[in-house]
Amino acid sequence: MQNTSTASKSAESTTGTFTQEERAAMKDRAKELRTSGRRSPGPRKASADGEPDVLAKIAEMTDADRALAERLHALVRATAPALSPKLWYGMPAYAKDGKVLCFFQSAQKFRSRYATFGFNDVANLDDGTMWPTAFALTELTAEAEERIRELLVGATS
Repeated sequence: MQNTSTASKSAESTTGTFTQEERAAMKDRAKELRTSGRRSPGPRKASADGEPDVLAKIAEMTDADRALAERLHALVRATAPALSPKLWYGMPAYAKDGKVLCFFQSAQKFRSRYATFGFNDVANLDDGTMWPTAFALTELTAEAEERIRELLVGATS
């Protein structure tokens, strides 16, 4: 038997309405768009404009998500310093020429069993007719960090 929170969440998803988490993400995005419109009229130049916002959002995360997000943030900043940190749907993201190239989504955000590190279509990751664009993260091992570095280098080239 399903518990009521899971049952209502699935019912919302299958009936075409948005879950509470999805609605919250959309509200976050609307707020980000209003804020970025006040900061500068055009696309942001590669800088750390949104870094305080990203660091504040990371600080709000649960311990496990925060540990992943902090290490991932440091990794992205060291590997691809030209990317601009910003919030995107209430989560840390990194933009190239004003467009989000990659992002982190905490497990807590959508009550998932794992966090996600993903890439948008501006990332130069094309490999044949099918390639991954998002990766589940449960731990950042040395091997995982090396793979992320490789992906970032490819995505930004």
